[in-house]
Amino acid sequence: MTFEQAHGAFLELHLERRDGERRGRLERGHREAEKLFCRQVWWPMFGQFDDLHPDFEVLDWRGLAYFCDFAWLAPAVKLIIEIKGFVPHVRDMDRQKYCNELNRETFLAAMGYQVVSFAYDDVAHRPELCITLLRMLLGRYQTQALPVASAGVHEKEIIRLAYTLARPLRTIDVKRHLRLNYRTVVRSLALLCDHGMLAPVAGTDGKRVVRYELQPNAGKLL
Repeated sequence: MTFEQAHGAFLELHLERRDGERRGRLERGHREAEKLFCRQVWWPMFGQFDDLHPDFEVLDWRGLAYFCDFAWLAPAVKLIIEIKGFVPHVRDMDRQKYCNELNRETFLAAMGYQVVSFAYDDVAHRPELCITLLRMLLGRYQTQALPVASAGVHEKEIIRLAYTLARPLRTIDVKRHLRLNYRTVVRSLALLCDHGMLAPVAGTDGKRVVRYELQPNAGKLL
């Protein structure tokens, strides 16, 4: 099935389930930015639209209806996805709208949703960045559903550790975090270096590796 066929069936399914303003909102609201996200980010990642809900209605802290661009309602996570263009979300936003947006996101988090936002410019011109970031997020919940490179649990946890440390990784960091023996840690680090996820950095003697630096494509592993 092509993207156009799958996307058309996706919208038709949700239109059939709705009536009144909820149906009208989907007919009016699913426009260029939303379709572009489906085409350039979601479809390359999943190849289907299961559990994804377009123009998803939620209530804010005042009990007022608000329509999010997408909601992904999977067993392990409830994810709200927003595509934000510069003009409507920055230039045309006043102080009250800004406060309302932050309050709404905090309220949704309190209700068990995780809220993520992508800039329209990134969706349109840098979709690979959106895919990498979304893959890193969803990998915490459903790693098996994502088309990522084959790698063991140890290697993925090492990359996650490197991101959280926000500094070059040391062998002892991995050993303590994963509680593995030295040889296993070195083997996993060498594998990540071979695949270009980490870069070894030698000490002052120029021989012994003392730390490992994350490479730009490391997030693709998660």
